[in-house]
Amino acid sequence: MSDLKNVQPLSDFNWDEFENGSSASVSKQDLEKAYDETLNKIQEHQVVEGTVIALDKKEVVVNIGYKSDGIIPASEFRYNPDLKVGDKVEVYVENQEDKKGQLVLSHRKARLNKSWDKVNEALDNGEIIQGYIKCRTKGGMIVDVFGIEAFLPGSQIDVHPIRDYDVFVGKTMEFKVVKINQEFRNVVVSHKALIEAELEAQKKEIISHLEKGQVLEGTVKNITSYGVFVDLGGVDGLIHITDLSWGRVSDPHEVVSLDQKINVVILDFDEDKKRIALGLKQLTPHPWDALSPDLKVGDHVKGKVVVIADYGAFVEIQPGVEGLIHVSEMSWSQHLRSAQEFLHVGDEVEAVILTLDRDERKMSLGIKQLKEDPWESIETKYPIGSKHTAKVRNFTNFGIFVELEEGVDGLIHISDLSWTKKVKHPSEFTSVGAEIEVVVLDIDKENRRLSLGHKQLEDNPWDTYETIYTPGSVHEGKITQMMDKGAVITLNEGGEGFATPKHLVKEDGTQAQLGEELPFKVIEFVKDTKRIILSHSRTFEEGKDETPAAKPARKHTAHKADSAAQINNVTAGTSLGDLNVLADLKAKMEKGE
Repeated sequence: MSDLKNVQPLSDFNWDEFENGSSASVSKQDLEKAYDETLNKIQEHQVVEGTVIALDKKEVVVNIGYKSDGIIPASEFRYNPDLKVGDKVEVYVENQEDKKGQLVLSHRKARLNKSWDKVNEALDNGEIIQGYIKCRTKGGMIVDVFGIEAFLPGSQIDVHPIRDYDVFVGKTMEFKVVKINQEFRNVVVSHKALIEAELEAQKKEIISHLEKGQVLEGTVKNITSYGVFVDLGGVDGLIHITDLSWGRVSDPHEVVSLDQKINVVILDFDEDKKRIALGLKQLTPHPWDALSPDLKVGDHVKGKVVVIADYGAFVEIQPGVEGLIHVSEMSWSQHLRSAQEFLHVGDEVEAVILTLDRDERKMSLGIKQLKEDPWESIETKYPIGSKHTAKVRNFTNFGIFVELEEGVDGLIHISDLSWTKKVKHPSEFTSVGAEIEVVVLDIDKENRRLSLGHKQLEDNPWDTYETIYTPGSVHEGKITQMMDKGAVITLNEGGEGFATPKHLVKEDGTQAQLGEELPFKVIEFVKDTKRIILSHSRTFEEGKDETPAAKPARKHTAHKADSAAQINNVTAGTSLGDLNVLADLKAKMEKGE
């Protein structure tokens, strides 16, 4: 009760209005206005500071001086397990009053908004910020920066290529903000950018002391198909694949491995010293210098085919020492072919040294020399008149080129294909790749060519025909071909003859047709040109005997003229060698005179 004594009544309190329930002097609007003025003025979508007035495992109640308090899920404060009543926290006003009349706040969005401002400031000012690498993602890592998930590309983790991203997960590192997409609120950070400035200073220091021929130690940083990148301690150089070894290298992995420490020599660099050419093989003597001084032309060597082309094959006889076997030195054959027909990469071969130039470091080799040149003993192996089996290689209009063995070629002239058949083109007689029997007719050793014949395998049938088809003799034959100028007749004894249309008239006046078999008289036989002229008409015209009625009295001059005409007919239609017929005509003319 003692405390009540100290309470003093308000001096300006209007008891009459209180007792009567009247507030005529103060309107309701004024009372609301006075009440509202006691509260903080807030706007939606802004960040304000509030006080924690209650919390449990699920919710945190925050007072921001508004007519109602805001309730925030406790999960938004997981980063701060020591949160307690009375702590000041920043909150984001999402809604002043939802459907239930509740103030809606968010602590997470307040942190994000504040973080976004910090990230933009870091980009503008080039500040170094801390970030926590949360996990891997495609192409890089996810980093927590001020509560914002930023992207760290794999190429921006370090100046060296990173092969294992997982070792960075869970680490807190320093970063620079390098890019921000304001529309999608994407942030890209880089750790590499922090160390590049420091490395640039180191690089300038290193390259300022570089000299050609200088030997340095470096670490293999990257291996490509064309060479190896080496870290010289802040500056990179390239060993081209051709400078890795004196021998041929198909894959740089055969020589070096990643992270290997190696000594290299500086071969060259550009004016700005940004591109540095390095060498590894130059640290060892050139293999040609170690080549045996006793090696000479004519010696046999063994090696492995390392490169092959159409024109030849390169054979490595020892690391860094190669010789070229030209395709022309692979076979005694004169037909140019591709080297792939003889050798393949990886083949172990024996060869003969043809040329050797130690100054130019060049060597030519041959493998055909391991075999005897077939033309050295051509007269012994292929003497004139000997018979052999050859392979048809190709045709020309005048004959057939054949190969008796590798390096030994010959020509069969078209006239030496057949005694009887008239061959217009060799393709009518045989085909490319086929085998054909031949006889050696002549040897041209200088030009490495043989003259061959095929028809000479048989006796010349025209020697026999000469005794059979004498002028005036009659033989059975069949018309096998009709032409405008006459017909070809195949004679029963062999061979072919030819008859002009006037000699194809039969006794009944009709013309003989294709396929008919008739008797034919030989009116001309020429062995050199293989020509037999025949006549069917002569077989019945000259067989008729003239009757006395058919022989009218003629004057001596008429008889002479008739005899002369008969001579002309005979000489025109028969061979001049038919002396018996001419002798008879001459005797008749003399008697008439």
